[in-house]
Amino acid sequence: MPSPALICFGEPMIEFNQTDPGEPRWLQGFGGDTSNAAIAAARQGTAVGYVTALGTDTFGDRFIALWQQEGVDCSHVARRDDGHTAVYFVTHDARGHQFHYLRSGSAASRLAPADLPRGYLADARILHLSGISQAISPAARDAGFAAIDVVKSAGGRVSYDTNLRLKLWTLEEARDVIHAAIARADIALPSLDDSELLTGLSDPDAIADFYLRLGPAIVALKLGKEGALVATPEGRRRIAGRSVKAVDATGAGDTFGGAFLARLLAGDDPFAAAAWANAAAALKTTGFGAIAPMPSQAAVAAFLAGREAP
Repeated sequence: MPSPALICFGEPMIEFNQTDPGEPRWLQGFGGDTSNAAIAAARQGTAVGYVTALGTDTFGDRFIALWQQEGVDCSHVARRDDGHTAVYFVTHDARGHQFHYLRSGSAASRLAPADLPRGYLADARILHLSGISQAISPAARDAGFAAIDVVKSAGGRVSYDTNLRLKLWTLEEARDVIHAAIARADIALPSLDDSELLTGLSDPDAIADFYLRLGPAIVALKLGKEGALVATPEGRRRIAGRSVKAVDATGAGDTFGGAFLARLLAGDDPFAAAAWANAAAALKTTGFGAIAPMPSQAAVAAFLAGREAP
């Protein structure tokens, strides 16, 4: 059986989201940036696979069931006795949403280059990974670079989301690793907040220029509710955000990334792909949790056509 067109690599995490600020009420869901992106792409009709490791625990079992339900191929997900499935909590206050992690020693952080399913990766049209994929441990950092090398050597493309988490490493280390990875990527998916720290720049056009100079053919700079700036060596365009009644931004950037890659694989140009991804990300924010509110392909199409206005 051929590999899916899109393969994502990283750390999945069980999510507990505080649905009522100040109250001890938690909605159990699923998260992890590249797993979120994989599910977002699958809901847009793309064939997706995931490469990671899970603990031999109940939370790992729940992830396998989730991916099978969502149509994400998990045939190359390892189960390990020497690490647990990671967990995070989301709280909400006047500052927005805050994250609290229980991930040290996770199974995914123990995945090393020797553990990669190289033949499976080599058949992918696009590999997607992130700064988090490489920040969780030195082994995961090296596995990320090895996965990039496998896909690039086989003629595939690489997509990279900065997803900067300074609780996992220093800014200097993050800058070195993330920019080295983006220099080997074809599609860069930075966010404005991350980029301001990583590059020292604040102007979106200057940030897009910075990442284009590293080598990617496409830079889609995520601007939150303001949409995205999409730049290629041939041109650039601001893609306006979509107005909705937002309640939780958790996973919105991942939804954008997964939907963006899905539309590229479907044949859209980067600007059309970003317009679609903006709509998908906006719809995601209308519900709580990273996964549950992610829209289907039909829901995004209806929203863009004006038939659905949350």
